Amino acid sequence: MSTSATAPAKSVEASPSNPRPGAAAETVSKAAPSFLSSDLTVEGDLISAGDIAVEGKIEGNCQARLVTVGEGATIKGELVAEDVVVQGCVVGRLRGLQVRLSASAHVEGDIIHKTLAVESDAHFEGSVQRQDDPIGNTGRRTSATSTGNTAAAGAAP
Repeated sequence: MSTSATAPAKSVEASPSNPRPGAAAETVSKAAPSFLSSDLTVEGDLISAGDIAVEGKIEGNCQARLVTVGEGATIKGELVAEDVVVQGCVVGRLRGLQVRLSASAHVEGDIIHKTLAVESDAHFEGSVQRQDDPIGNTGRRTSATSTGNTAAAGAAP
């Protein structure tokens, strides 16, 4: 017996609660975040239109709307998302509109971002590039290089 946890898509009409003029109808689907537990190792690429919370290990590329890398998690591969929150270990390139490295983060690889926040004690080795569209690899960019532990929190414009 098989059960499905897929929620049906909802149709949203333009109304006072949805004030988009000229929008007859659009499809909106909100799935629950995908969770990879600490006892799970994935070998291969992950692609999701939604959110992924990683507590285990991924050996491959990961692409989603939001990716949260937990404190005990490890990703070896490219990580691409609108929002990236790193509390664990990432070995590979990060590309995101908003990238946040917490104090427990350990990142070895380049970061291409629109905005970047780095907490004190985060470990980062690689280069940093600011782009208006880091996910599409287009737009204006500026770059800087950093290695070692960060001494203070920072943010790129």
